[in-house]
Amino acid sequence: MSNCIFCRIASGEIPSTIVARSPEAVAFRDQNPQAPTHVLVIPVRHYAGLNDLTDADGVRHLAAVTALALQVAKQEGLWEDGYRVVFNSGANGGQSVYHLHAHLLGGRKMSWPPG
Repeated sequence: MSNCIFCRIASGEIPSTIVARSPEAVAFRDQNPQAPTHVLVIPVRHYAGLNDLTDADGVRHLAAVTALALQVAKQEGLWEDGYRVVFNSGANGGQSVYHLHAHLLGGRKMSWPPG
C-alpha cells in the first residue's frame, strides 16, 4: 500500500532504525518511545489490523510478527526481567497507524491496567 507509512518503512523507502528483520516481518524503534525499549514489529505484507487476519495466511504473518518480537526481546536483553507485547486494534483500542503492528515494550516495570 503506497500511502502506508509502515509499508514504506518495510520496503526501505522511509528510513528507520531497523533492529531485526525476517522474510515476513520487520522490527524498528518507535519514534515516540513509551519505555526505555520500544520497538514496533510489523508484517511486511499490509494488514490494516488484527481483524484482517481471517485466514491461514494472516495467522502465519501474525506468527512471524510474534516470533520476531521474541527474537528482539532476547536481543535487547529483556528476556529475563520481562517485557510487554501489545497489539492495539481499532480506534477505541488505541490504534493510530492502520498497518498491523506489535509494540514490544521493556526496560522498566509495567503497570496494570495499561490504559
